[in-house]
Amino acid sequence: MATASSSYDRAKPFLAVILLQFGYAGMFTITKHALDEGMSQHVLVVYRHAVATIVIAPFAIVFDRKVRPKMTLSIFFKIVLLGLLEIEQVNIRKMHSQAKIIGTIVTVGGAMLMTLVKGTQLDLPWTRGYDQQASASALTKQDPIKGALMIATGCVCWASFIILQSITLKSYPVELSLTAWICFMGTIEGSMVAVVMERGNPSAWSVGLNYKLLAAVYSGVVCSGIGYYVQGLIMKRKGPVFVTAFSPLSMVIVAILGSFFLKEILCVGRVIGAVVIVTGLYLVLWGKSKDQPPSDSSDDKAEAIVTQTATEMQERTETVDQEFVAIDITKVRSTDESI
Repeated sequence: MATASSSYDRAKPFLAVILLQFGYAGMFTITKHALDEGMSQHVLVVYRHAVATIVIAPFAIVFDRKVRPKMTLSIFFKIVLLGLLEIEQVNIRKMHSQAKIIGTIVTVGGAMLMTLVKGTQLDLPWTRGYDQQASASALTKQDPIKGALMIATGCVCWASFIILQSITLKSYPVELSLTAWICFMGTIEGSMVAVVMERGNPSAWSVGLNYKLLAAVYSGVVCSGIGYYVQGLIMKRKGPVFVTAFSPLSMVIVAILGSFFLKEILCVGRVIGAVVIVTGLYLVLWGKSKDQPPSDSSDDKAEAIVTQTATEMQERTETVDQEFVAIDITKVRSTDESI
């Protein structure tokens, strides 16, 4: 029973980060549909963070009220300075470190492969009867080079965000409050950008009971609110690299969901890229597993030994005290008898 419990405890970060990628994949799929309907990406960012702030802030106020540290100027400077420090253990001479480096390169290569390489279109049962010609023309209108550059830029920005979040949690170790602050600041900064970018276009701010509203609520609650909080918990236990290693997995999930729900045509290049991503992810996780202690059972044994030793020492101390008391009583009695 204890073994099953410890195995589940070790598997929780993996399950959480995979579910997180499913959440992000759902956001990408819904957002794609909302943007196709004409929603402004700048307004979406504002609504997304506003919804997340409204949902997360009450929980942060209630549950973190006793443990929340003050947001001081020194914490801000720590964030800036600590961003220059190394956060991942890499020893190029060790095989598991080589596996992490190679796995990262392979994973990024798989993502680029899914973006740049099309290949033969797959005739899948759930896409039959759909307007194949319209889908094919949509594929030809895509700019793979520009898309790949934007994906690379987005990956760098997202990695920087996760690193900064990990560093901030060391000085401000309250996940709910940090999530609320991130979303609140995102609302303010996004509003300033959206007002400039959508000036003279007030209709961009209107939403109804459609995919625009669903995209704002889903991305705000699941991805900004719950997502930032959960990945903060994961990073505290496994580190930021563990979280970012799973990010390309969302591309695979999006390709599958897009094929089912948006009737997007899958190509051989995307399938090959997905296989490459999974292979690279396996290498990274194998390398990360070698960074962990051999097993939790050894820690439990060590703790049990320490506890047993402390108990024995306490028992011996009590025995010695009792002997001293007995000796003192004997001396007192012998003195009384002599008198």
